[in-house]
Parts: sequence; structure tokens; C-alpha cells
Amino acid sequence: MNYERIKKAKFIERPNRFIARVEIEGVQETVHVKNTGRCAELLRPGAEVFVQESDNPERKTKWDLIAVKKEGRMINMDSQVPNKVVKEWIEAGNLFPGASLIRPETTYGNSRFDLYVEVQGRKIFIEVKGVTLEEEGVVRFPDAPSERAVKHVEELAQAVKAGYEAYVFFVVQMRGVRYLTPNMDTHPAFGEALRRAKETGVHVIAYDCDVTKDSISIRENVPVVLYSPVLKEAVEPLVKWYRANRRQLPWRENVTPYRVWVSEIMLQQTRVEAVKPYYERFLKTLPTVQDLAAAKEDTLLKLWEGLGYYNRIRNMQKAAQQIVYDYNGEFPESYEAIHSLTGIGNYTAGAIGSFAFGIPKPAVDGNVMRVFSRLTASYEDIMKASARSMAEKAIEEVIPEDAVSDFNQGLIELGALVCVPNGEAKCGICPLAHICRARAEGLVGELPIKKKAKDRRIEKRTVLIFKDGESVAIHKRPAEGLLAGLYELPNELGEMTRKEVIEYSRTIGLAPIRVKKLPAAKHIFSHIEWQMTGYVVQVDELEKNCRESMIFASPAEVEKEYSIPSAFSKYMQYLNIEVGADRAGRKG
Repeated sequence: MNYERIKKAKFIERPNRFIARVEIEGVQETVHVKNTGRCAELLRPGAEVFVQESDNPERKTKWDLIAVKKEGRMINMDSQVPNKVVKEWIEAGNLFPGASLIRPETTYGNSRFDLYVEVQGRKIFIEVKGVTLEEEGVVRFPDAPSERAVKHVEELAQAVKAGYEAYVFFVVQMRGVRYLTPNMDTHPAFGEALRRAKETGVHVIAYDCDVTKDSISIRENVPVVLYSPVLKEAVEPLVKWYRANRRQLPWRENVTPYRVWVSEIMLQQTRVEAVKPYYERFLKTLPTVQDLAAAKEDTLLKLWEGLGYYNRIRNMQKAAQQIVYDYNGEFPESYEAIHSLTGIGNYTAGAIGSFAFGIPKPAVDGNVMRVFSRLTASYEDIMKASARSMAEKAIEEVIPEDAVSDFNQGLIELGALVCVPNGEAKCGICPLAHICRARAEGLVGELPIKKKAKDRRIEKRTVLIFKDGESVAIHKRPAEGLLAGLYELPNELGEMTRKEVIEYSRTIGLAPIRVKKLPAAKHIFSHIEWQMTGYVVQVDELEKNCRESMIFASPAEVEKEYSIPSAFSKYMQYLNIEVGADRAGRKG
């Protein structure tokens, strides 16, 4: 858009909100101020301004304020121009190529929206907002509370529900800004309304402008940060830190979606160092998705022995079979398709998508929630789904397109190495310490908020090692429930005495020769704690007389062929059998 009759002037003073006095070619003139929001900041004595002469001879004020020059940057101050410049831009074929109708000032409900567009059957409302409030490259809106702005955003959301498309279009009346964010200091209700509207499908976009003394035109897209400006500021230092400090881990070498997937499932509930031998052994045995899809259950369970949460590996095999049958053995390359695979939730889909394919989706685990909570000084309970959802939204909108994997892994790495739990955060070496709100407010030790889990149910059990010479008895657990499908030492509910062990042995057809009590042991599951009493029971003719469905094998055969959960590791030691992490580390 071009202006006519523009004059350069020098600002003198501003008697009230709508009037300014300037000097034009040595003559003092009165100027009408259309945009009152930033005047206190921009209109300083001596400031270089540009004014337009009115073409209406009847007006009392002959001039209108059009632009101000601040530190070499031209800022358009005409509050009436954003609607016009957007209309011109769309008419030139931008945003909606082939638009058949572009109409200003269209009423819907109780609001009058700035533009209405029709294109190939689509009906679109656009609310235009001019933005001039800027500080250190960040622009904000509104510069003053505006109930009208909130109402318009809410009615755009209603229009979307009624079948329309809707846009909030921020016209940044200058060029070269870093991003736009709602002004939560001045009017948080507007920012909250904007978030809700976006979640219902309203598009929120911003463009900066080329501004001269006598023209303004839309230039290029500006990022919009609705949730967390501090997280936006974290992007550059975090990526730089990660690239310099990342650990050398096997799954970060030769990155493929399959390798990322295996590592991420293993790393759930398990420390990095403990996973390494499992990971190497698993990939050596099952190097491809096809191998995983075709593997026998006992092979899978043996590979997973000691990692716990065995449904993870069963779900992995189901997902591998989906990939083989539904995707011809090729790992799907869209976030939605990855997320649809059995056993893959938001975090794992985000990790695979971002690490292997560069898909800009978040990967929010416990480490990331801790970093996010402290960085933003959030008092939301990180165990709540709503808190995780908020973090995912905030992270997704700031993921840098040119560093998707490094940014997501950087958040995870920072939580693992620096922003650690239990009051031990290493703020002195944190690359984000200068912007961390928890550190600034002295809240690092208090955050994150994490609701205490329910007390675990205590379960007393008696574990029996039935031996006959070199043979030992094991049996397979049911196909469903805790430790489903795994092999175990025979065990019974309750804490049995030596006499009760002898009686029980006889009821299942065994003849005890010698009974030795073993030290107590315990194992903690997520919701249950086993408190165990153990006995070695030497019996006569174990295999011949036992009436229970058991397998009789030598310790060497048990260690090689059968997957024994780590819950029994302390008692397996009496048979010189290593299970779980010990065995993975020795044989990996």
C-alpha cells in the first residue's frame, strides 16, 4: 500500500492521546495520532516521524501520523492500514490463491470481522490485528486491555465449529522481528482466548512488513508463540549446548527408526547404562523389523529378561507385524502412522518421528517435564495429563525446523545430566540458567510438583527351589497378568514355615529329603511389593512324582533357554544362574 502527500517531521510533544505537535520545515503543526498504544515509547522529543496531509480541507487537524523511525527501523503507526494491506496482499494471490470473493467488514454472530474470503467452496473469516509493540525483536499484542479483541477471538472459534475457516492475522507494522507473543502482562485473557481458539482450529498467523516513509507491504511469516516465550528463547542455547555436550550412546549412531524405537522402549523405566548391553544383544539377535515380527515369544522374553514391564516387548512385536503387513516392512514416516502402531504413545512417536525423520513433534518424558516445569516456573502437577499436554503444545510450537532432533534430544539430555531431580540441579553449568524462571525465583528445589503415588500393596510370598541332583523345577506363569508368560521358581502366597513347606511339597507329589531356609528378599513392581521367604527343598525323584505342571532342567539349561524375571534374581543365585541385567551385561 502506498501513501501520498507524506512529509518528514520532528516530534515535539503530545498534549493528549490523540494529538501530537511536530515541526515540518520549521513550522509547528498539529497531528492526529491514530495508533495511541506505543506513543509513550516511540514519540520522544526529536524523534523522526512521517505525517500525511489530509485531503479533507474541513478537518481541524491537517496531518495524520503515519510512521516513526526508531534506531534505524521504520515503524508504521497507522491503525487503519492493517486491514487494507492484508486485503491487497490476498488480492495479489497470497494465502488463498484464486479467491473468488474478498469482502471487508462482515458480520457473524455479535462480531464484525475484518475480512470474509471465499475460495473454491471454502468460507473464511479473518480478524486482522495491527502490532507495533516491540522490545528486543519480540512483538506483543495487545498493548492495552481489549475485551473486544477477546470477544472476536471467541466468536471466530464458534464460526469454526459452525463449518467456517477462521484466521487471526497479526500484521507486524515493521520488519525484522524474531517472534510475536500475546501480551500476558497487559491482558492475559486475550492470550488464553487465543490458545483456546487455536485448539478449536482457528489459525493464528503473523507477518511482518516492509515499511518506508510512504508505503507498507506484507513481507514474510513471523513465528507465533502462544504458550511459552521463555521456551522460545531456550532454543538456540540449548541446541548449541547439546551439540557440544551430547553423550556418545549406541542408539545415536547409525540412526534409523527401528534403532531409535528399540532404544526408546528399553529406556522406559530403565537407566541408560543398564540398557546398553540389552540394546546391543537385542539388535544382534533381531537386527530388523522383519526379524522382530517373526521371532518366537520365548526368544523375545529371553532377550527382555530383567528389563521388566514385559508387555512392552509383546507390543513391540505386534507393532513390528503391523509394519510388515501394513507398510510392506518399511517403517512409516508420518507422526500419525507411527502413533497408530501398537504400544506407541505420544512420547515414543515424537522420539521416533523427530530423531529419525526430523518431524517437528515433541518427545516429552519425565526429564523434559522437569526441565519445562523449572524453566517456566510451573506449579502444575507433572503427573497430570493436562500438564503434559500443555508442555507438548508449548514445545511443539518452538521446535526449530533446522534442528528438530537436536532440540528434542537436548531437552532430554539437559534433564538427564544437568536439570536433575531431588534438589541436585546443576544450575551453575546450565545453558538456560539465564532465562530459567525457577532459578530467578528461587524455586528450583520446589519444582517440579509431583503428586505422591499411592502406597504399594504388600504381598507376602514363599519361593521354593525344588532340586533333585542337577535338576531344578520351574514353571510358566499364566498368559495374562503380572509377568505374563514368563518362567519362575514355584511360589505360593503367604509366608510359609518349614513344616508348611514340607506339607505343601507332599501335596504336589514330592518327597522332601532336606529343607533349607534362605534369607528374605523383596522385589518392587509399580503397584505391588513382593516380600519373599525362600527355601531350597531337596527332593527324591522330582520329575517322576510331581503332579504340578513344571519343567525340570539343569541350571545351565534354565539360564540359556528360559526367561526368568529379575524378581527371582536373588534366589536364582543359589543355582548359580544370572538373570536380567547381570546376564545381559555378561553375555551382551
